[in-house]
Amino acid sequence: MNSLRILSVVVLTFLGSAVFAQTKTDKIKVLGNCGMCKKKIESALKVPGISAADWNKTTKVLTVSYDSTKISNQQVQQKVAAVGYDTEKVKATKEAYEKLPDCCQYDRTGKAGETH
Repeated sequence: MNSLRILSVVVLTFLGSAVFAQTKTDKIKVLGNCGMCKKKIESALKVPGISAADWNKTTKVLTVSYDSTKISNQQVQQKVAAVGYDTEKVKATKEAYEKLPDCCQYDRTGKAGETH
């Protein structure tokens, strides 16, 4: 009887670990400028498989938690790029970028602070 309890605890522990192992949290650099950018970026990620998305306009870092069996990091970045924001791996199309309001159109050259 005692060994049955121990076996049950071990099995439940492994099953619990398998469920939690599917949730990933990644930090992704996403270019943008303002509070409106934050809203658009986070809204783009209100899809099945993503449990949380928070973009910090100061650090330009998106923290996203998602179920890796339903959506990949690449797909997350594609969703952000689809609404006009460049990420580490996926660049928004020119058309998507140009649809952004003027205040949201960030420096796409990656040379912020330089004068020309």
